[in-house]
Amino acid sequence: MYFVLFIAIAIISYVVQHSLQSKFKRYSKVPIGGLTGAEVAERMLYANGIYNVRITQVDGMLTDHYNPTNQTVNLSRDVYYGSSVAAAAVAAHECGHAIQHATNYSFLQLRSNLVPAVNFASNLLPWVLLGGILTLSVFPQLMLIGIILFAITTLFSFVTLPVEIDASRRAIAWLGSAGITYGEQHEQAKDALRSAAYTYVVAALSSLATLIYYIIIFTGRNEE
Repeated sequence: MYFVLFIAIAIISYVVQHSLQSKFKRYSKVPIGGLTGAEVAERMLYANGIYNVRITQVDGMLTDHYNPTNQTVNLSRDVYYGSSVAAAAVAAHECGHAIQHATNYSFLQLRSNLVPAVNFASNLLPWVLLGGILTLSVFPQLMLIGIILFAITTLFSFVTLPVEIDASRRAIAWLGSAGITYGEQHEQAKDALRSAAYTYVVAALSSLATLIYYIIIFTGRNEE
């Protein structure tokens, strides 16, 4: 049963990722009037009274992110220099995170607080789970530790969902009110960010399914 579930999740994940890449490629060809992603980001930050966040360009595709540690909005090259619906949507979304940070958005604070624990858990997980499975019959406590560590990463995945959804909501609202996108362009920006949100939903569900699988292995050890 769980094998079928994992296959289904893997297929859904592939479809969602392919759809996301396809839509961003398509919407990257829809112009928005000359503003680059970097300029959109700057306008959105200033419109919300944020002047201490730097906008930088980073390598890669869809590597855009906000770093609360050094307060930077980091945009991939295509977004930073691009003048399209996709570039505007991504830039505004990352600025949504900066606004969350500036306004002490609770879920962003919770996610930031979880980062050290998630990094610690992620480094140990492969070895602890492998050791836990191999020694399950003689030392089940190791598997239990692995489950607890994995639960931390699963919690992080679910806490990330409201953070990403709220950032997109802020982005769409501002793009519309500022007149950056309108009509069909606005709907395309919504569609692009909605597709991006689906990737986080699939990741969270996949993590939860895997956690349940490990729990079943642990609780069923005495039935063999």
